[in-house]
Amino acid sequence: MTTYTVCPIPAGTLAALLTEDDAGVPAAGYTDPEGGAPLRCWAAETGARPGAYDERGPVFVHADGCPGRPGPELPFTNTHRVLRRYSAQGHILGGELVSEDFPAALARAFSDPEVASVHVRAVEYGCFLYEVRRG
Repeated sequence: MTTYTVCPIPAGTLAALLTEDDAGVPAAGYTDPEGGAPLRCWAAETGARPGAYDERGPVFVHADGCPGRPGPELPFTNTHRVLRRYSAQGHILGGELVSEDFPAALARAFSDPEVASVHVRAVEYGCFLYEVRRG
C-alpha cells in the first residue's frame, strides 16, 4: 500500500505570498466567488532549480492564511486532472491524465523509486493545485 501526504504551501511561504509573490509583485486581493481557485508550487522550499519549469503568475491563497487540509484526503478530484511526477531534483519524470481512482494513479506514480513528489494539476491550463509526497 502506498502512503502519501497531501502538502499545503508551507506556512513561511504562505506568509511571504501574502506580501508579494516570488516575482516581487505585491499581493493584490481577489475573491474567488466559486471557490477552488488553484495554488501553485514554490521551488525555494526544496532548493530545486526548476530551470525551464520555473513558473510565474498568480498565486491563489486564502487571505488569512490556511494550514491546508489535514490528512491524506485528495481534494479537487471530481474531474480530470494531470498527475505530474517529479524527481527530488525537480525534474519532470512523466505524467498521467486521471479521471477516477486517484489513489491507484498515485500508487503507480510512487511505484517508481525516483519519484519524490507528484503535482496534481488542472488539465485545461496546467494550473498547480497541490503537491503529494511519499509518506
